[in-house]
Amino acid sequence: MPFDVDAVRRDFPILSREINGKPLIYLDSGASAQKPKAVIDAMSHHMAQSYANVHRGLHRLANEVTDAFEAARETVAKFINAARPEEVIFTKSATESINLVAQTWGLALKAGDEILISELEHHANIVPWHMLAQRTGAVLKWVPILDDGSLDMAAFDQLLTERVKLVAIAHMSNVLGTINPVQEIVQKAHAVGAKVLIDGCQGVVHLPVDVQALGCDFYAFSAHKLYGPTGLGVLWGRYDLLEAMPPWQGGGEMIAHVSKERITYAEPPHRFEAGTPAILEVIGLKAAIDWLSQWDREAAVAHEMALYERAHAGLKTINSVRIHGEAKEKGSILTFSLGSAHAHDVAQILDRYNIAVRAGTHCAEPLMTRLGVTSTVRASIAIYNTEAEIDALITAVAKAQSFFE
Repeated sequence: MPFDVDAVRRDFPILSREINGKPLIYLDSGASAQKPKAVIDAMSHHMAQSYANVHRGLHRLANEVTDAFEAARETVAKFINAARPEEVIFTKSATESINLVAQTWGLALKAGDEILISELEHHANIVPWHMLAQRTGAVLKWVPILDDGSLDMAAFDQLLTERVKLVAIAHMSNVLGTINPVQEIVQKAHAVGAKVLIDGCQGVVHLPVDVQALGCDFYAFSAHKLYGPTGLGVLWGRYDLLEAMPPWQGGGEMIAHVSKERITYAEPPHRFEAGTPAILEVIGLKAAIDWLSQWDREAAVAHEMALYERAHAGLKTINSVRIHGEAKEKGSILTFSLGSAHAHDVAQILDRYNIAVRAGTHCAEPLMTRLGVTSTVRASIAIYNTEAEIDALITAVAKAQSFFE
């Protein structure tokens, strides 16, 4: 249906909340988005009316919830244009999705093999590769960024040799909003025989994602940034790769047969879903995707970017504001510093005006080092934000500036 921000906002109960008689302004969706009523209702309904464990029973409730759970897998597959639903694995987080790849596919690496990541990455796409390198003797190499926050593709080309076995890269930076040229990266990586994992936590929210068109090998994202519940992540992988990968965790559901002498494993995706899964959360993610998909996504992205440009222009008029990340290809994340003020102090002042932003290193310490700062303030703009909220942010930052003068 046509995009209408007022209609969107009516779907989010929390956005009607007032604090001290003034509205809440939520600009922290990059950390975790708010939840529409459709998600809340879907999870509540199944908890109250149709709850049982999945895949394990023959009674009516078990069948109902199993159908709902697997329908969610199909919805996710369609949303990212997976070739088949069996390529979609449910995990507890995007972090776990990346760790799953590192501790299964990654164990085939040997000493001297190289893993290529960038200075833009979230710790979730850094630490698992550090750990894997320590375990296997593989070498971690870093692609630098340019001063505008874009990836240094000339340096990437130099670093990409036949020693590189994996490129792990963000689709969209959680700090700078930079949108990386992942299709180009995939093509170049495959040309030297390397696989590509994409951290899609921000990209899947703000960009149309077609994993087949991207050509990548793995794509990871979380539910809670996609207007869904916490405690749930998704790993998409090419089926031929998943089929060749060993299990990560052992237990119920991931086996075909168990005897005293031997174990045989289930086919993907169940091979990687040991134990009782996050049943209600998976159902909630389906509701979130169904809710999001009803809107004109192109218009929604245009709305977010118009708000970003408004915020960018407004903050630029404040002398002590330094905006981090001016790449040509960007999403609706705006990160800045205010003079010599610590980001935590700025965020606390904004909170007095009921404006919720994120402050700190944003789980991206190598990027903070590259930027020459210890912390920044991040305003992440979502589908439900408005021009009035952006104007309130600009006004509040200007007032914060006067506080620190």
